Amino acid sequence: MVPPALQWFVDGRFGMFIHWGVFSLLGKDVWCMYNEAIPPEEYARLADRFNPEHFDARAWAALAYEAGAKYVVLTTRNHDGFCIWDSKVSDFTSVKTAARRDFIADYVEAVRAYGLKVGFYYSLLDWRWPAYWNGPAADPQAWRELVRYAHEQVRELLTNYGKIDLLWWDGAWPYTATDWASWALCDMVRKLQPDIVFSDRSGIPGDFRTQYEHDLPWRDASARPVPPPWEACMTIHDSWGHSINDNNWKTPRQLVHALLRCVHHNGNLLLDVSPRPDGTIPEQQVTRMREIGAWLEKQGESLYGCGVPTVWTGRVHSAYYGTRGMWTGKGSTLYFHILRWSGNTLGLRAEGATIKSAELLLDGRRLDVEQNGKRVILRGLPDEAPDEIDTVVKCQVEPWTGEHPKPTLW
Repeated sequence: MVPPALQWFVDGRFGMFIHWGVFSLLGKDVWCMYNEAIPPEEYARLADRFNPEHFDARAWAALAYEAGAKYVVLTTRNHDGFCIWDSKVSDFTSVKTAARRDFIADYVEAVRAYGLKVGFYYSLLDWRWPAYWNGPAADPQAWRELVRYAHEQVRELLTNYGKIDLLWWDGAWPYTATDWASWALCDMVRKLQPDIVFSDRSGIPGDFRTQYEHDLPWRDASARPVPPPWEACMTIHDSWGHSINDNNWKTPRQLVHALLRCVHHNGNLLLDVSPRPDGTIPEQQVTRMREIGAWLEKQGESLYGCGVPTVWTGRVHSAYYGTRGMWTGKGSTLYFHILRWSGNTLGLRAEGATIKSAELLLDGRRLDVEQNGKRVILRGLPDEAPDEIDTVVKCQVEPWTGEHPKPTLW
């Protein structure tokens, strides 16, 4: 049973991640400070150049809306310590340096205006603090100061901007929840934002799991089930932040299939965009997000609010290991996503339910259904795939009332 505060997250299935900050100026992804061992005093001078003349939070929110995302998560502060709001406990902020602007305030207003859920990413660690590198045992007092600093920034974020729907923790490693006082931190979060949902990266269990970055779960949900709710995050190319030489763009088909694989396992996909230093999102990312949105506008019914079909035994071998397609479902409605087209006839193996009717989700074209036990044949499909990304067959099913058959491949 999903808690009421988490229902929007489970139903939404798709969110947009945004990695942006002073690291964007270097065009070498988000870990450039660490990877190039840039001293904090040298790195701090980037803030004197960070003044994005084309920043438009409405354009970001509009893109998420056009993409069919139901929530947005923005990096308020990454591991480099730069805050894009007016933090009272740091001078390394967008308000106290060249930009003289609170980008979080603009972001929250814009996302709300489009009816989307508002999410904050926050990293507990800060590479600029020696206490992080030395650890709590070497200098307990300095460590306590670092922890107080992080807790106070979270308090600011959850106090100054109205209702926040999601908090995406990061950066607790390699220390423990006790080291970060994470139980007290999350208690404070609940008191400030009673309906918020948060991830599991503060060192304690969260409302949802985030074990997948780039990598996605096994193709067949019945083979390796993942306890929901959970979320995978991935990028449109290979980098989280702005990266001038990364042109390894994923195709629309790859991205829609990634979302499908997540939903097939009762999970969500958080797909990242990485704005340039001036605040604009690269055209390739804008195009990809809009292409996903175009597909979801036509066939998103098969993903929003869906998951592993519950009226089956869980073994739908027509899609064995996802080579031909995958099932999603909600209630007595099942959706078969045809990933490898096989002409005007589709054979399926169905265990645990009777298919009463079937139609193409794209245009409502009715298909002839012939079922003999676990063997199902659908006829009347077009010779060529109507949608080269993913054509969906919508099925109405009647669960079997008798004992479910034992799966034959296990």
